[in-house]
Amino acid sequence: MSDITFIGGGSFGTALSVMLGKKGYSVNVWDRNQDVIHDINVKRENIKYMHNVVIPANVTAFYDLNEALDNSKIIVLSVPSHAIRDVCKKIKECISKDVVIVNIAKGIEESSLKRLSEVIEEEMPVNPVVVLSGPSHAEEVALDIPTTVVVTSKDMKCAKQIQDVFMTNKFRVYTNDDMVGVEIGGAVKNIIALAAGISDGSGYGDNTKAALMTRGMSEIIRIGIKLGAKPETFYGLTGMGDLIVTCTSMHSRNRKAGILIGKGYTVDEACNEVGMVVEGVKACRAFYKLKEKLNVTMPITDILYKVLFQDKEAKYGVYELMSRDKKDEVY
Repeated sequence: MSDITFIGGGSFGTALSVMLGKKGYSVNVWDRNQDVIHDINVKRENIKYMHNVVIPANVTAFYDLNEALDNSKIIVLSVPSHAIRDVCKKIKECISKDVVIVNIAKGIEESSLKRLSEVIEEEMPVNPVVVLSGPSHAEEVALDIPTTVVVTSKDMKCAKQIQDVFMTNKFRVYTNDDMVGVEIGGAVKNIIALAAGISDGSGYGDNTKAALMTRGMSEIIRIGIKLGAKPETFYGLTGMGDLIVTCTSMHSRNRKAGILIGKGYTVDEACNEVGMVVEGVKACRAFYKLKEKLNVTMPITDILYKVLFQDKEAKYGVYELMSRDKKDEVY
């Protein structure tokens, strides 16, 4: 079986490492945190990110990047979206052109407004790139709770290869050739989940959340189509599926951060309390810039941007959304 290296020992990378280790693969994990490396190799547990999950003996953590990459046929980028370019610059000189790069981060690059697959392709143009996305909380994947995801690529043969590698009887992997739709759905839903969390923290109810999720879906579809995605992709796992799980689950770090902001925490205080990267914050800033550039109407994103970065009160933001001009319900 092919050796697989995860770049980043966070929660989702650890969960997938455990899953693939149980499947029999030899899995390497690179991380810059020596405590994480020690806990994986000695305690067989990632205490910082995935407490009480036993890590199989065929999963090994490394601090030295070259050692971690040695003999790997598949490299999984399991770092936050803002770190993707820097990580690619570090690894591109250490791997051959036939190594498949799998990205599991969700977002776009704020400086360039490019999708993460485009960033990876810029830095490593000779390597095939596959994106894995979908409604998949790490805490449940690590416990073998049934989960379904999607893989996509410009080279669908590589996507099917990754489908075979990751597929288990508890982790079902579909293919989808709409790379734009898969990436945009996974990125924008974090914005809507953050807004849904703020709604919860502000004391609003199920009616409000249903409205946010439904109208949030319209924003996902609108910006996705503008970028060239297929509308039907957003009714699948990486659109509706990911939106549902991220807006409703307490595993969702975006929803958790939103709840705290709704209760009066600052953005920084909320993110620090969550203790992990809250991708919705970065995504909101990036997609606000993108919607302005492309002249796409995204009212929830617009209001959330003002709440996060312009000190607008969340309840006043809700008033603005509810007081907009009358219109037909269209996407």
